Amino acid sequence: MPPDRNRTKGLVAIVGIAALIALVVVLILPGGDEQEPQVIVKAGKVAKPVPGETVSEGVSASARFVTNKGAFTVALDTSESPIAADNFAYLVENGFYDGLGFHRIVPDFVIQGGDPQGNGTGGPGYTVVERPAPDTIYGPGTVAMAKSAAEPAGSAGSQFFVVTASEPIGLPPDYAVVGKVSRGFGTVEEIGRLGGPDEQPTETVVIESARLITG
Repeated sequence: MPPDRNRTKGLVAIVGIAALIALVVVLILPGGDEQEPQVIVKAGKVAKPVPGETVSEGVSASARFVTNKGAFTVALDTSESPIAADNFAYLVENGFYDGLGFHRIVPDFVIQGGDPQGNGTGGPGYTVVERPAPDTIYGPGTVAMAKSAAEPAGSAGSQFFVVTASEPIGLPPDYAVVGKVSRGFGTVEEIGRLGGPDEQPTETVVIESARLITG
């Protein structure tokens, strides 16, 4: 996972960071009243996907995310990252991301979501591995899979991050690339402005639905 920009360029995993701090998000309940900060949690795990079963290598596919802050679409890179892209598509197709939140927001850097535990420690119950190319660059709109420092390069569960910075961020090629935001980058930028100094959301950001688009 992307390291803190103010630290050295050595690998610092987002999951490792998030596991050390308590996640707090404001949960908006019916009626619009702000309640005490709570963690967004979703129970359940899924079986490990069969590679290429959801989207085959080279097939055109996208994932459309609708959040309470707007929508954005991710064009999946099924050619360069067939395993990671297929895994992401599999989770989308199975509704895994529906109802989850973005639990880590670092303005002008990344937003991170896809954790059913809501605190940076959760996942789907399995891991796939697809190491990215040595010359991989994580530029604006890049969507890649987060991992812990202890996991090998290219490990992927369900947690993902989207680069919101206007320039490529200095990450080593350790994070499996899923694709790139093709529509709605303004929504991603808006979400990216909702991070506090502790890298926690200042407002609740929920994925209301995620849908796979093929062909």
